[in-house]
Order: sequence, then C-alpha cells, then structure tokens
Amino acid sequence: MKAVRNHKGYWAFIGHRVSGLLLALFLPFHFLALGLALEGSAKLDGFLKFAELPLVKFAEWGLVLLLSVHFCFGIRLLVLEFLPWPSLRDARLGWISWGAAISVVVGAVFLTGVV
Repeated sequence: MKAVRNHKGYWAFIGHRVSGLLLALFLPFHFLALGLALEGSAKLDGFLKFAELPLVKFAEWGLVLLLSVHFCFGIRLLVLEFLPWPSLRDARLGWISWGAAISVVVGAVFLTGVV
C-alpha cells in the first residue's frame, strides 16, 4: 500500500479530488456574493471593497490554482477513460507532470496580474 502512495498517479488522484472538494466549498460564498448584487449597489460595493483586501486577493489566486489543477487532472482522467490503453501506457505519467506544470503556470500568470 505504501508504494501506491508514492506513485504520481495517486497524487494526481488526490489533487483532483481535493481541488474538487475545495471548489465545492467555495460555491456557497460565490452565491452569497452574487446575492449581494441583487440586494442593491451599496451591499455590492461593500463586498467589492472587501474583495480588495490582500488576503482575499491571495484566496482568489488559490481559487484559480484549484480550478487549473482540477481542470488539468480532470482532462487526464477523461483521456484515460476514453482512449485505448495500449497507446497510452508510456504517456500516462507525463500527463501528470504536464498538468501540474500548466497549473503552476496559470497560477503564476494570475498572480502577476493580481499584484
């Protein structure tokens, strides 16, 4: 069992599941922010002021990173499910590295745009 936990595929699985769980936990807060827009411009303006705080900006970066990780590892899973295995045997582990690298790049690009 311990050897399985050192495998890249296991960590891609964990990354996909944890990012999905954290994104699901974010949704109620997103709906709350959207609801404030319906309650009037004063409440929305107050929220937008709050959204300018550095901690909130950092959380936005984390959200973008989570979305990117979930997307890249989800695409990997879809490819593994729907393409034939013999042609994928050598490429499977490379997709994990590429997905992680793309997620880091997307996070870095977003972070430079926020700062």
